[in-house]
Amino acid sequence: MRNSCLTLVLSFACGAVAAPPQRVEIGYEILREGTVLAELSQRLEHDGRSYRLSETWKGKGMLALRGEATRTSQGAVVADGLRPQKFEDKRPGRDTRQAEWVPAAKTATLLRQDQLSFMWSLAFAPPQGVVTASVADGRRVTSYTYQVAGRERVKTPAGEFDALKLVKRKDNPQDKATEIWLAADRQYLPVRILIVEKDGTRLDQVAVKISLQ
Repeated sequence: MRNSCLTLVLSFACGAVAAPPQRVEIGYEILREGTVLAELSQRLEHDGRSYRLSETWKGKGMLALRGEATRTSQGAVVADGLRPQKFEDKRPGRDTRQAEWVPAAKTATLLRQDQLSFMWSLAFAPPQGVVTASVADGRRVTSYTYQVAGRERVKTPAGEFDALKLVKRKDNPQDKATEIWLAADRQYLPVRILIVEKDGTRLDQVAVKISLQ
């Protein structure tokens, strides 16, 4: 992506941990105030040099009428995470959104992420402090800053995990609150994401099944 990013990585230190398995599939449920809205499946395939991520979203109930949405990300596996080269977002009734990056560009890894690669990049290079990332959705690039909030036991339908918790910094009171849990005892796989809207509505993405190959 050729447009410049205005943010800098404040701090990012990687521990010496094993990368996720070469093939991982995680099934999630997305809940709004405890009610299941959709089922989400994410699949990672990598060989230590390149990766491909794919996601399928299926609504439940009335949301099933919207059809199936898919997103893909592909690029390189590097020492400090994933460096996407192409991102694609397809949804019924909307033009496909795409983002592309120049492979040889010197942009810092966390400053060239997409909506799929960001979470999985943290699995390949778990943070130890404050991290700032620039995330593309195919239309614009948004900057996010997260603070590591320590370890926490988290229960999901897929199991109970010793998780590394990250909390998004809120630049103003109207910002959404976001918390991320990466399972430290399962190669830092993303097992839960909680978003709290400014009106207090809770959107929870929780792992219900993890398949490793």
